[in-house]
Amino acid sequence: MKLLPQLSALFLFLLALQTFAQEQTAAPDGPKHLFQDELLTNMAGTWKVSGTIRGQSADQTVEAQWVLNHQFLQIHETGAVASGKSSPSYEAIVMVGYDNASERYVAHWMDIYGGRFSETLGFGARSGEQIEFVFEYPDGPFRTTFHWLRDKKQWQWSMRTKDNAGRWTEFAKLTLTPS
Repeated sequence: MKLLPQLSALFLFLLALQTFAQEQTAAPDGPKHLFQDELLTNMAGTWKVSGTIRGQSADQTVEAQWVLNHQFLQIHETGAVASGKSSPSYEAIVMVGYDNASERYVAHWMDIYGGRFSETLGFGARSGEQIEFVFEYPDGPFRTTFHWLRDKKQWQWSMRTKDNAGRWTEFAKLTLTPS
């Protein structure tokens, strides 16, 4: 009779363990569900970046690689934007992943502007050969589009921000070519 409560507790523990294991197997995300994306796979590598940011010429480099058990594409952007006589350095690390439960891309954009602007998570949707991310920054919405130009083997990044009058204006237009 004393053994019955212990066996019952053991049975409940094993049942809970089995339920947890089944939930982990059925989970839409996690270590066993690698982020495989045939579009973003084209971005892995090293790129020379040219174009404009806020109307100034940009000379940058992007290095992209799969990290964290192939859950994110890490994009490391470095370089300068011409501004008169000085060329301020810019650096960003962008982590692009996919939320299978919500069926949308996510982007963590962390850069030299610090925590306030890096706390905003971007959400994206794919349409053909491009992914558009929307970031709801403290100073207003911002859109970043990654467009793969398959025939040229180039990426085009377009960034737009909403001005005080509610109009979308170009923030940056960049072309990434293999280096």
